[in-house]
Amino acid sequence: MSLRTLKRRRLEKKTDYKSRIGMLKSKTPRIAIRKTNKYLIVQLIESKEAQDKIITGVTSKDLLENGWNEKFKGSLKSTPAAYLTGLLMAKKIGKGKFILDIGMAKNVKGSRIYAVAKGLVDGGLNINVNKSVYPSEERINGEHLKEEVKAMIKKVREKIK
Repeated sequence: MSLRTLKRRRLEKKTDYKSRIGMLKSKTPRIAIRKTNKYLIVQLIESKEAQDKIITGVTSKDLLENGWNEKFKGSLKSTPAAYLTGLLMAKKIGKGKFILDIGMAKNVKGSRIYAVAKGLVDGGLNINVNKSVYPSEERINGEHLKEEVKAMIKKVREKIK
């Protein structure tokens, strides 16, 4: 009985090599979504011979330039902010077919990762995502938040579109 040593990036929970090799074999550009403690990062990545090249990227911090109120900058990782970040990225890219790369994030129905995915799809990108995992429209529109936050979300959405 032999033990197999795991690769360093797998031990650090940074890379899922099984899903990465599948994405590389498809030769389709991918959109990587990553969560940090403050922001959401969305990047368009192309791979050639296992060398990744970031074409363009957007963070939820870019919403501040699109009308997000500075006093609510602590909520730039909320579900509505995730959706708007996806819309912003879709507007920046244009059109095309892409693969969704969530990395080592947990696959949770209705999560912020899927709010970004819904923003990307609503923005006109062709991404194969099951619609049942999207968050509800009430969460995306901020119905669970204060009135002034809801108004701000609506204003930012209009500005992006």
